[in-house]
Amino acid sequence: MLELAIKGSKSYWIWIVALLAVIGAGFLLYLNQLTVGLGITGMSRDVSWGFYIANFTYLVGVAAGGVMVVLPYYLHDYKAYGRITIMGEFLAIAALIMCMLLIVVDMGQPMRVANVFLYPTFNSVLLYDATVLNGYLFINLIVGWNVLQAERNGVHYAHWLKPIIYISIPFAVSIHTVTAYLYCGLPGRGFWLTAILAPRFLSSAFAAGPALLVLLCLFVRKVTHFDPGKEQIQSLGKTVAYAICINVFFFLCEIFVAFYSKIPEHMDHIKYLFAGLHGHGIMVPWMWASMSLMVIGIILTVNPATRKNETTLAVGCAVIIAGTWIDKALGMIAGGFVPNPLHEVNEYVPTLKEICITLGIYAMGALVLTILYKMVVGVKEEVRA
Repeated sequence: MLELAIKGSKSYWIWIVALLAVIGAGFLLYLNQLTVGLGITGMSRDVSWGFYIANFTYLVGVAAGGVMVVLPYYLHDYKAYGRITIMGEFLAIAALIMCMLLIVVDMGQPMRVANVFLYPTFNSVLLYDATVLNGYLFINLIVGWNVLQAERNGVHYAHWLKPIIYISIPFAVSIHTVTAYLYCGLPGRGFWLTAILAPRFLSSAFAAGPALLVLLCLFVRKVTHFDPGKEQIQSLGKTVAYAICINVFFFLCEIFVAFYSKIPEHMDHIKYLFAGLHGHGIMVPWMWASMSLMVIGIILTVNPATRKNETTLAVGCAVIIAGTWIDKALGMIAGGFVPNPLHEVNEYVPTLKEICITLGIYAMGALVLTILYKMVVGVKEEVRA
């Protein structure tokens, strides 16, 4: 099926070359980081996770969000999702590849990644996080490739895939649950020390992942002859609406617990994010923008009139993606590390090099997704013909 990825228009190849250029620029800057060290980033003694881990956390959610089309189709036999299930699985593959690359660049020296498996520490959440992420990646590769190949050949996928598909569902939930445990397993960080962190991660994942898939479906419909289907897009829109409402509700629960209990370790992090602390407030406009975007997204996706209009649905999905990225990526890192356990404020700002390396990784993910979707569309058009 790879031969389908090398057949494309002039616009397709311009897009591929542009992505390769961004990847190349990001790789050159990464070589600089290998030489100089993580000193090129904005991280410090107080803030030991930064832009890399922030985007890693968000993309794990995007990967986990793919289960919202896998579960209804394979487990509940919702036939309508048959058109787009493979798109959700391939989106998860691209997101997981970006997650792996972000971990590699965050480690400083890439050979340290191997130590997680060569010298496993079984009471470390990181070991289990690496295990479920790699497991989910390979499951999606096996299932996605074989299901698409079967569709191209006009046959039902092999029966031995069924148990693997069922295993992928708890894996999708576990990748983000274990990632949340990486955060809330640190007792010195009051902002993360909450049992509701894993549900918050999952609710934002089930909003952001399907929201991105809606935008991709609309884009594929516009630039190709394959139509993912109006019913499918509307069903995803409802999923986004429910999930973003639950996500905001969970956050309001955190606000109530923190300020009703008046525990300083919990209140100060939220104060820093939304009002500033000790004269520092670089995150304040970002967090209020995040809340505003998510509220706008709720209005546009919950209201049937705006959800059924695909233009306003696309706007709603876009603002939800932006709002959840600010909240879950920037806000989660800054809110957890600032202030430090001694209640001192040392703000974190990512450097330009740090951002460019991350953009290079996003370009790599976009390249993988482009190739995978080119194969999907090619097969769908072949079958239709």
